[in-house]
Amino acid sequence: MPAAHPLNTADAEAWLDGFMPAELARGEIAGAVVVVVKDGQVMLEKGYGTSDVATGAPVDPKRTGFRPGSVSKLFTWTAVMQLVEQGKLSLDADVNSYLDFNIPPRGGKPITLRNCMTHTPGFEEAVKDLIDAHPKDTSLGNWLKRSTPTRVFDAGTTPAYSNYCAALSGYIVARVSGEPFDAYVDQHILKPLDMNNSSFAVPMPKRILDTMSKGYQDATKPAQPFEIVVASPAGNLAATGEDMAHFMIAHLQNGKYGNTQILKPETAQMMHNTTTRLMPPLNGIELGMMVSDLNGHRIIGHGGDTAFFHSGLYLFINDNVGLFVSVNSAGVKGAGSLRGMLVSGFADRYFPAPNTDGKVDAATAAEHARMVSGSYISARGGFSNFLALMGVVGQLKVVTNPDGTVSFPLIPKPSGEPIHYREIAPFVWRDIAGHERFGAMVKGGKVVRVSSDTVAGIAVYDRAPWYLDAAWLIPATVAGFVAVLLTALGWPVLALVRRSYGARFALVRKRARAYRLVRLGAVAAVAGAGALIGLFSIITGDGGFEWLGNNNWALLLVELIVLIGSVGGLVAALYNLFAVLTGKSSWIAKLWAAALSVSFLMLAWFAWAGGLLTFTTNY
Repeated sequence: MPAAHPLNTADAEAWLDGFMPAELARGEIAGAVVVVVKDGQVMLEKGYGTSDVATGAPVDPKRTGFRPGSVSKLFTWTAVMQLVEQGKLSLDADVNSYLDFNIPPRGGKPITLRNCMTHTPGFEEAVKDLIDAHPKDTSLGNWLKRSTPTRVFDAGTTPAYSNYCAALSGYIVARVSGEPFDAYVDQHILKPLDMNNSSFAVPMPKRILDTMSKGYQDATKPAQPFEIVVASPAGNLAATGEDMAHFMIAHLQNGKYGNTQILKPETAQMMHNTTTRLMPPLNGIELGMMVSDLNGHRIIGHGGDTAFFHSGLYLFINDNVGLFVSVNSAGVKGAGSLRGMLVSGFADRYFPAPNTDGKVDAATAAEHARMVSGSYISARGGFSNFLALMGVVGQLKVVTNPDGTVSFPLIPKPSGEPIHYREIAPFVWRDIAGHERFGAMVKGGKVVRVSSDTVAGIAVYDRAPWYLDAAWLIPATVAGFVAVLLTALGWPVLALVRRSYGARFALVRKRARAYRLVRLGAVAAVAGAGALIGLFSIITGDGGFEWLGNNNWALLLVELIVLIGSVGGLVAALYNLFAVLTGKSSWIAKLWAAALSVSFLMLAWFAWAGGLLTFTTNY
């Protein structure tokens, strides 16, 4: 094991100067800020690259504002705990007791603030109007009331990251304190910590906007509009690197910064040491703080992502050391991998530890690899709307490699290649060249759930039931669509051939009607596929969800076309099959009619599985 380097300004700056510029260049990231605090002091704060590509303005850690994204939630949870220690909030009370609207129960269980802080309320994902550069309504209460997601898991059972529940917690802070959320945080957290260049306000004050770094898809693309997180407590913070240093110092010193105490020591320790771990022995979550332990050292904090800014705050809580990084570009290699490599490299350099992993015999490893292989659906996602489609086409596939390792491609290498994991304990695997662990939950002799250290506290993956398993559903749907496409294309072709040879259309009455109906269904199905592709090409582009949120008709139209093409096409195909089987038809016609019925069945099945038949504009 290499010896630890001394953690001081000179060594950290030299190491960061070797790491950051190379990674920014590799990922085509315009700029970044990195801050290290130690023993209650700012040890190092430094900007890299540019905050404005057009002007070449450098990143200034004292003045340049960044968007920490979901790192904002740490401020929300801190605000909650301030009111908990004052006796104004209870972590275990029904949140409805603090609200002016109602969150429906599920399984007889209400949602509590503890569920919100541990991301176990059971909500599906809420995306609509979450981030909008030009929101028509910036009211947090209005967004919460119109965007309440469906509860798809019983509270306390399933980690499924919830921006909605974080925003709900901030709303509760506002209602109980009698102050707007941004004003409460400003008065009770930001000002006491001398975070004078930070704000949660919607709209953002001009003095903050004037200091902000621009956001980029990558350093070669134009600057993007300022992102407004309407669900402000979940991610709307704007802050400089130096301001974030003050917040880290306060938490590392159990709520104290200078002569100010924003939390009682026992309250801060409760936040830092109340672990919920639903996928042991993988990392869990404290009260709002994600666990990212490395080399035997406790690390708590949070990651954060907007469309263009990507950040991470890491507290080496027992070492009195904090690390914050934020970049202003998504980058061509994915900015999320940069922060992971940064904290991993930081821990290896300054807090190294010997490898104490165990071993599993080859036969057991092979059996466990067989058991864990398969398709899994993320608990964080849409289930009652069209975003359920992502749970089908985006299923996680765990595969067994020839060398006995398994691959879990959630966290790929920077090259994009999947990581190979070797089993180190029953149903626990580790990256053969890194820190990341991957684990499985076994019930009744079967693997039912998997996750990894990076996300186990906030997201798990449940084995896809057979009727949603992409391993067969997608190939079968593609095959069905090919048959339907050939039918749609063949209709005008055959008509032209008949006209060319002067042949009359031989089918009459019921058989002719069935022939035309099934082909109309095929045309509608092809149109539905085209509309669906168009929809997803829009929402995956810059500002796509914002556009869709302002044009509900587009989603409803796509779902209507899909309904006609899949379910309507299936009805037409079954009618055609009946007409063929009860009439005088060749065996080829009967076989093709049967194949078309199965094909339309697959399209209808896929549409149902993907939430495309729900006709809801809440997602």
